[in-house]
Amino acid sequence: MEMEGFSRVSTKGDIEDGMLYPGIGYGENQLRWGFIRKVYGILCAQLLLTTAVSSVAVLYSPVTDVLLGNTPLFLFLVFLPLFLLWPMYVYQQRHPLNLVILGLFTVAISLTVGVSCANTDGRIVLEALILTSAVVASLTGYTFWASKKGKDFSYLGPILFTSLFTLVLAGFIQMFFPLGSTSVAIYGGIGAVIFSGYIVYDTDNLIKRFTYDEYIWASVTLYLDILNLFLYILRILRQADN
Repeated sequence: MEMEGFSRVSTKGDIEDGMLYPGIGYGENQLRWGFIRKVYGILCAQLLLTTAVSSVAVLYSPVTDVLLGNTPLFLFLVFLPLFLLWPMYVYQQRHPLNLVILGLFTVAISLTVGVSCANTDGRIVLEALILTSAVVASLTGYTFWASKKGKDFSYLGPILFTSLFTLVLAGFIQMFFPLGSTSVAIYGGIGAVIFSGYIVYDTDNLIKRFTYDEYIWASVTLYLDILNLFLYILRILRQADN
């Protein structure tokens, strides 16, 4: 009887340890964990593809030369992901079309990221990669822990959207009125803070609000958060090095 009671307590403790947030049922919890694993699997594939494509652009200079020497092609790659967001959202449940669109989206972004890395010292790129990995791991772990404790981050949505809109507007103004190196570094720091907030917000949505059919869209949002965080950290380190 004592062993049976201990077994029940231990099993119950294991289940509670794995609960994503208070009040979720056991069945729902298991389904949600499966959904989270699926999203992170797709996200890892995107990041690996980005690393591979960017590495080719960095190590094989003719690729970068073609992109930088052909302005229309480079602009096409810059704006292509924006145009692909709509069909990716509409056809996110149409397999395998959703994966094809996601692949094109990821490759287009990866090429532009590769160009940015190719024009930056390798040491700085490595530092940015390490810092981004540390920040993403820390914020993701914190969000899962906080969710388990009953914290909710949905209130960040309007704040982050307003901040991002202001950041984009400031970036647009910089095209006509370039800022100094210090101001550019501060701009990069603000961008890094905003996308750090988005990692927490979108991870919280992954845990609680994304539906099971939105695995493509969930992976895209986290992918863009991580990539933008990396690029803003890269900008900060680049300005600090200068």
